[in-house]
This record gives sequence, C-alpha cells and structure tokens, in this order.
Amino acid sequence: MNHLFRISFVAILTVCCSLSSVFAQQMPPIPVDPNVRIGKLENGLTYYIRKNSLPENRAEFYIAQKVGSIQENDDQKGLAHFLEHMCFNGTTHYPGDALKQYLETIGVKFGENLNAYTSIDETVYNISNVPVIREGVIDSCLLILHDWSNDLTLDVVEIDKERGVIHEEWRSRMSASQRMMEKALPVMFAGTQYEDCLPIGKMDVVLNFKPQVLRDYYEKWYRPDLQGIVVVGDIDVDMVEAKIKKMFSDIPAQPDAAERVYYPVTDNKEPIVVIEQDKEQANIQILFFNKHETVPTEEKGNMGYMVAQYMTNLISNMISARLDELRQSANPPFVYAGAYDSDFFIAKTKDAFTGYVICKEEAIETGFETLAREIERVRRFGFTESEYTRARADYLRQLESSFNEKDKLKNNQIVRNYVRHFLDNEPIPGIENEYAIMNQIAPMIPVAALNQAVQGMIGEENKVVALFAPAKEGLTLPTKEALINVLNKISAEELTPYEDKVSDEPLISQEPTPGKIVSEKKDDIFGTTTLTLSNGVKVIVKDTDFKADEIMMRGVSEGGTSLFPESEIENIKTLNAVISAGGFGNFNPVDMEKVLAGKKASVRSSISTDTEMLYGSCSPKDFETMMQLTYLTFTSPRKDQDAFESYKTRTKAQLQNQELQPMVTFIDSINSTIYNNHPRSTRLSSGMIDKVNYDRVIEMYKDRFADASDFTFVFIGNIDMETAKPLFEMYLGSLPSINRKETFADTKMDLRQGMYKNEFIKEQETAKVSSFVFYNGKCDYNQKNRVLMDITRQILTLIYTEKVREDEGGTYGVSVNGGLEKDPKETFYLQIMFETSPSKKDKLMEIIFAEMDNLMNAGPSELNLNKTKEFMIKKHQENLKENSYWLSTINEYVLNGVNMETGYEEIVNGATVGDIQKFAKSLFGQNNRSEVLMISPEKE
Repeated sequence: MNHLFRISFVAILTVCCSLSSVFAQQMPPIPVDPNVRIGKLENGLTYYIRKNSLPENRAEFYIAQKVGSIQENDDQKGLAHFLEHMCFNGTTHYPGDALKQYLETIGVKFGENLNAYTSIDETVYNISNVPVIREGVIDSCLLILHDWSNDLTLDVVEIDKERGVIHEEWRSRMSASQRMMEKALPVMFAGTQYEDCLPIGKMDVVLNFKPQVLRDYYEKWYRPDLQGIVVVGDIDVDMVEAKIKKMFSDIPAQPDAAERVYYPVTDNKEPIVVIEQDKEQANIQILFFNKHETVPTEEKGNMGYMVAQYMTNLISNMISARLDELRQSANPPFVYAGAYDSDFFIAKTKDAFTGYVICKEEAIETGFETLAREIERVRRFGFTESEYTRARADYLRQLESSFNEKDKLKNNQIVRNYVRHFLDNEPIPGIENEYAIMNQIAPMIPVAALNQAVQGMIGEENKVVALFAPAKEGLTLPTKEALINVLNKISAEELTPYEDKVSDEPLISQEPTPGKIVSEKKDDIFGTTTLTLSNGVKVIVKDTDFKADEIMMRGVSEGGTSLFPESEIENIKTLNAVISAGGFGNFNPVDMEKVLAGKKASVRSSISTDTEMLYGSCSPKDFETMMQLTYLTFTSPRKDQDAFESYKTRTKAQLQNQELQPMVTFIDSINSTIYNNHPRSTRLSSGMIDKVNYDRVIEMYKDRFADASDFTFVFIGNIDMETAKPLFEMYLGSLPSINRKETFADTKMDLRQGMYKNEFIKEQETAKVSSFVFYNGKCDYNQKNRVLMDITRQILTLIYTEKVREDEGGTYGVSVNGGLEKDPKETFYLQIMFETSPSKKDKLMEIIFAEMDNLMNAGPSELNLNKTKEFMIKKHQENLKENSYWLSTINEYVLNGVNMETGYEEIVNGATVGDIQKFAKSLFGQNNRSEVLMISPEKE
C-alpha cells in the first residue's frame, strides 16, 4: 500500500468512527489475490483456478451453487437437499454409482474426500485431496463437476432408493434443537421466506414427490450463471483453464431464467420473544439478537469492509472475554456465555449482534439479565484501551502467523476462501496483501472507533430473544413479558464502565535453577535427536520445515489415575477440569489469557487412566513462553477456592438434565455393557460434584507430576536446536526429580467376553433404533496387526455403505471404528453403530452379521481391498508432511515401543484378500460380541 493511501486512510478515520460512516466514504478497492485466476464463460459460469503445491500431487475440485432450500416451492420442500444426494447416484457420464466407484479406486473416499452440503442459500460439492498424478484424473474430476452442473440422470429407480436414505437422515437429525428451531422460525421470521426453509424439508414431500418435480427444480436452478467452479492444487493453471472453457461452454445459458432473489428480513420495533421447550433438551439456552443491516454484497469489495470486519471481530472477542471472566467468578450468573456479530440466525440478508447464554435452572432471568447488561454496558461505555491493546495484539499475532505460513498453505485452506468469494463476494486479498494492509490499518484505528461502531450494531429496536429449554416437570420458565421486562430494566439501569484489571507480573518471577544436558545422540529411525538431562528427563527433537510458525510438544510418563483407588472416583473424574479452573503459578485462567496476549503459545496437562501428559504448541518466536508455561503447569497448580466453587456450580448445572438426552442413556448402556458395570466406566453425574475434595485433587495432581525423571518430551516443528538447548536446561532440567520407578496399574476394566445382547425401550420424540455392535478379543499388538485392523475397518465401512445405506436405504450411514490396545492386555476392539427405523432394525442387523460372516469366510472383494489400500497410501504420503503425525508416531514408539512408520507402505501394499480373511476370522471368530439396541417405537 502506498504512502498516499496511508495518509488518506488516516484522514478518513479521524472523521469516521462508526461502521456506517466508514462505508459512506470513498474507500479504495480491496486487491484480489494475485495467485488466483478468475474468469467467466459466455454462459455465465465463473471459475477460479490456482496453482498450489501442498499437498504435492493433490488438488481440490469444487462446484458452488448460489441456490439452496430457500428457492423451494411448497411441493419441493426438501428437494434441494434431495438433489444434492442424487448427484452421487447417476450422471450422464457416470451412471448409477460409477462416480463413487471410480473415485474410490484412486483413493478419494466417499464421505471424507467426496462430499457436499445443502444450506438455505447455497449448495456446494467437493472432490478433495485428489491425487492428480495423471492428466486423465483431472479430466475425470472436471467431467464430474460438469455432470453435476447440467447432466444428472435423475433416474426413477435411484430416486426411490434415495428416499429411504434421506428419511433416515431426517430421523438421525430430528433432535431437540431441530424441533425447537422449526417451531421458532415462523415467529422469528414471520411473514418472510425464512419461516419454513430448513434444508431437510418435509418427509411427506421427500417420500412422495413425483420425479418430474425434482427435475423441474434442477432445470430451473442448476444453471451456469449461478455456478462457480474452483480448482486449487498441484496443477497447470493454463491447462485447467483451457479444459474448463472447452468442457463447460456447452452448457446453455438461460437468458429468461428465474430471478435468484435474496429474500429480505423485516424489522421489528418491539422485541420478538420465542420460548420453546422439548422433552429431550438438556440445557437452558437463550439467544439475544440485535438485528442490523448487513453489508451489501457489492460493497464488500472496498477497503471499508475489511475495516468493518476487523472491528466486529475484535468487538466480539472483547465482549466474550468479559463474559468469560464473569463465568469464572465464585458464584457465576450463568454456565456459559459469549457474543458474536454475524448472520441473523439463518438469514444472510440481515446481520445481528448476537449474545448467547446457557443458564442455570434456578437463575434463568439472572443469566439473561447478566448477558443483556454486559451488552448494554458495551453499548454505553465501549471498551478500555487496555482491552483493545490486547485484542489487537492477538489479531496481529494471528495475522503474522498466517503470513509466516504463506508458503505452506494447504489446498483446503485456500479453496474455501474462493468459494466464499463466489457465493458472498467475501474479499480474497491473499495473505500477503492482507498482512501488508492490516498491519498499517489496525494500529491507526483507535478504540473510540470500535466504541462508536458498537452503537450501530446494538440499537433500541430490532431485538429478538429466543429461549430454548427442557420440557420437564417442575421447571418454571420466565414468561415473554418477563424477558421483555429484563430488557426494559437494563435500558433504565444506571451502569458503570467496565474495569480492566491487568497484571504486569511476569509468568515466572524467579528463574529456576537450570539442569544440564548430560548426553546427546542422533536416532536414524525417525531422524530425531535425543537429549538426556541431569534430572533424568529425556527430550526427543525432530526439526521439520512443514510449517514455518509451528512447534508441537508432548511430554508423557506412565502412571495416571490407575494408581488411585476407585474410592476416589469423583476426584479422578474431575481432576483435569478442577486443576485447569484454578490456573497455574500466580495466574488464574482469566489473568493468564491477558498475560499471553499477542503470543502464540499454550500448554495444557491431562491425566488419563495410564499416563500423565503435557501438550503444548507455539511459534518459534514464543518458544520460551511455551517452556515457561510447561514449567508452571508441571510444578505450580494454583489453588483458588472461588474458581473451584465456580466450577462446581457450573458443572452441576451442566449435568443436571443430561439424562433427558436419549444418547446419554444409550452411551450409559454401552459402557455398562462392554465394561461389565465397572465403576471407572460410569460417567460424571451432577450428584458426584459435591463429593470432590479440592485439596485431595491438588495433592493427586502434584503426585503425578512430582517426578520428572521418567518423563519423555517430544518436540516437532520449526525448532532450532541451539536456541532450544539452554531453554531445555532451564525449564525442563529444573523440574523436580525423585527417581521413582513406576508404571500404571491394571484397573481390571476387562471387556465383556462371550455373546451378549442388551435391547431396551426408550421413548423418544422421534421413533428410531440406535444400534451398537462391539467385538473384542485377543490380538498381538504390533505394526502389521494395526495396519490390518485399519484395512478391515475401512473395508467394512465400504461394505455397509453399499449394503445397508445404498441397497436398503436403511440408514444415513454406518460408522465402523476399531483399533488395538496394548495395555494392560493386548486386545482388539471393533464397533459398529447406526440408526434406523424400528421396522428396518431386524433386517439391517441380519445384513451386518451376514457381511461380517462373509468377510471371515471369504474375505473382501479385490476391488474393496484395492480401494482401501489406495486411500491408505495416499493418506500416509500426506501424513509424512504433518508435524502432528510425527508427534503421535514418536509418542507411540516412546510409550509402546512400536515403530508405526518404517515399512508401513510395504505392509499395506502387501496385504492380500487372504490376509484380511484370515485376520478377520482370527479376531471376530473369538465370538466375543456385545449388542446394545435402544428402541423408540413408532407412536400409534
């Protein structure tokens, strides 16, 4: 940005202190990312193409449609979403399921890399992480996008098969929040198109529409002037552009096409209040909207919009920080609260400054009153200079981190920005431009500008309040009049400005006495360096260039809560949360956030059943800060009685009604079934909270971190060893060491053996069956068996997707998860979960077991095996460039002595149909199978 622009922008800011006045001025345009090529064909189709080499030999192919469920007629409710499903069930060039079959052969997995979504105003399809190792793959993916755009077959047989899938998707989605939303929209959006527009639609339409009605919707709305193609990846831009021009130009324009209307939302002078209850709602939530005008799409291209986005983001962050401070007070007025400025609920044509609060059952009005009061306090007095300084420092630090990673951007990070530019004209300046612009603009914007902008976001009119609560006996809710009275009371109340209490105390007031590095050796297995410190701490370092601004840390020792008796179960289950509530060193969590403003460094502790761990991440420039946090987290848990009382109050309120959620009952039944009612398998309940002994929890934490001599710390990322060594000596070498020898204890949480079935009735608002099948048994813990288990799990997913979802239309999806456990015994587990209708339960369970028997007796098909191997090799090659992969791989080696990396691809490629058949029979033939079925019958 040139010097003249800086002068003119400063002049504008001296007279513009609100969002509206910013937009009223002549502002220069936002530059467009120079790395993207944007074009438009004569038929109106827009395309975005960008060369990007991370991951290598991969590309993303998207088609975005400026159309969604808002365009549906009454006889089409649900068909925008139905049409999205049909894009995977037959096109001109890929009949039936040929599209999925082809993509899976090149490692593109349905549901993970091949997917779509339908919302109210848009529909977006993606083929992601495509291995573009040959030109033919690019041609095929573009042809798929072309077919989605204009060449769906919409075969009657496929339509009828998909009706069942979508009905089951509706069944799985029909939660308390969905039902209450459907009731709330006609009140919140009375007289507008948004009254009845949710994408899942009406099941009587979905199950009974005539195919021509779907074809009419497709022909009317899927057209090039409403479509955008986005291709980002390791491709030749000129080549892809030429292919798009040749392939998509044959799609005819529609000069007399229906107008794509963006429906308005009406204003309201008096507050609109919605109160809805549901028997399966677990908490009491209030949403408080202050509606205001959205930025016109055509104005998002000028610099004023970037200024507005900056201000609204910081305003949201600062008020949320204030609310979080109140949440952690000794007697918190609510369980949780926050605020943001965005779309008004579901409508993109109206914005709203939105506050949300989760209330305690006995203090609903208090919770809402506190939220409304803090929003009003901000409107009247704005923010303090110190709050703004911290928020701006955090913003600029995040921006700097993004800029540092400009050469490490992944395709999926980039493609989303271009999709939003096409759909909503959101700016795409590129990180280089954004960094240069905002580093000049942000320091010039005074806190007064934000304080005046708030007043344009929060007005006296256009208020909407939505209260969602459980429908349970004995719960008294405030009336609509009572909620309006709260707003009136706050408007008339005398308030005082917020006082920002800031400490200038350093993280560590006195440097610890450093230890020494006593040995250093190179390890060729993972390309690491291992240091041993004088107190016994081991440090493993792997320097990578995958990300410029990332270092990840994990410290681990064996022991965990297994060393504490079951009589302390309340302390065991709350240990991590109670400790974090108090903070570390001299800082509670609120003060710690303030001290760390402008830094990218974090550390947290976790004590699991078998281990105690520290997790950390930072940028290279904040490495010492992370090491200081590590030292504090290890040595200085902070006792704070007020924080403990706050934790107890909030947690009891959170847990009070959890049993109203059917899935809680289901999970309880699963845990009691597979763990034989073991006390350590029970979930935390509200009745357990008052039994927690705070002093004992701190004592337990200190015990687990009393000895650093058996800890191994792993560091992965952009780490300079010579800079890091003295910091290792200072902050890890000084950790306490008593050289005790210990490991974890066997808690006897043995998995149920034999064949067992737990089937029970649980009345729900929507009839459904939740099904869970669990296999377990003996299995040697080694690299080959872990790979074979992963192959088996993925093959079963392919089988059940075809047989249960597609052929039967019996469920939205079957989830298959499995793995191996090393300690305390070498075992395997595999679980299968799905939801369906009561009438389909028996048949689907027959299919589940029949296909498992077939896998054991005959093995998988060669096709499914090859698809799985292709995906696993592709995924592994991507993982090799991820710090998180190496962190977990090295940690696995530290804890279990198993090298999961060396030879991985050879094992995958070498796996045969016979190997999988034999492996499946050895595991599932042990006949340890538990079933849990929760049935909500059809209502008569």
